Amino acid sequence: MDSNNNNKFMEFPFVSSPHKSLMVDLVSTLENRFHSHLLPSTLPNDVRHYQSQTGSAQASLHIRAAHPHSPIDFVLGSWVHSELPTGGSFDITSLSAYLNTSTDAPNFVFEIIRSSPTNLILILDLPPRKDPVLWPNYLQTFYDDTHLDAHRQALHTLPEVQPYFSSSLFIRAVSSPTGILVRIQTENGGQERMEEILAKHLDPVSKQVLEIWLDKCASANREVGDEEREYLKKRDGVIRNKTIEVDLGSSFPRLFGPEVANRVLDVIKDYFTVS
Repeated sequence: MDSNNNNKFMEFPFVSSPHKSLMVDLVSTLENRFHSHLLPSTLPNDVRHYQSQTGSAQASLHIRAAHPHSPIDFVLGSWVHSELPTGGSFDITSLSAYLNTSTDAPNFVFEIIRSSPTNLILILDLPPRKDPVLWPNYLQTFYDDTHLDAHRQALHTLPEVQPYFSSSLFIRAVSSPTGILVRIQTENGGQERMEEILAKHLDPVSKQVLEIWLDKCASANREVGDEEREYLKKRDGVIRNKTIEVDLGSSFPRLFGPEVANRVLDVIKDYFTVS
């Protein structure tokens, strides 16, 4: 990682050891692989780490744009911690990598939402940037030939794993057919069982999916014509704007207050602009 790296981001201070280890490994693997492509982070300090006025919610943000010659547009990582009125807390850790319009390959999305020591939601996906129905070779290349569905199936063999259906129809609509969206509950086995699942199952599956994205998507040499670029620019723009509106735009003001939320969202919107 670059020398100007946001140390607070890589601390992941509120999560368990297996959870932190997974996040650090994913971020390091991605950034080390594309070290020569990525520019140093230029986020202002009050966006790299921020909190609510009461301190009950705090977060860290890490964004690195890429050189113009790279197929990568930018990499975004974050963690959010919020204390709940009931005495508990929830934590969200995420890592996303967005490609630019020089390629039509899928993006990478990883997110863990943990609302208690025994309840966790995992979103791990390579969201398509073209309609797999209209481009069947796209479906074959990125989702069938890569055997992505085997990783989803492997997790579903665990009795604690159930499908997760987002309340947002938009999020469900943009997911891939092999996307891993699961809820894991370990009330019977407790926190110890959750940490075991994180270390023995979520860790290897997440790393394998990232490796597929690095090898088959981010490194793919794809021919993209001018008409396709315009299509990708329009589609990427709609999805990025909707992501802010549906996800961040609704939750950030509630967690951090309008002033902090607007400051952070304004910076994120600059990176989300499709060029």
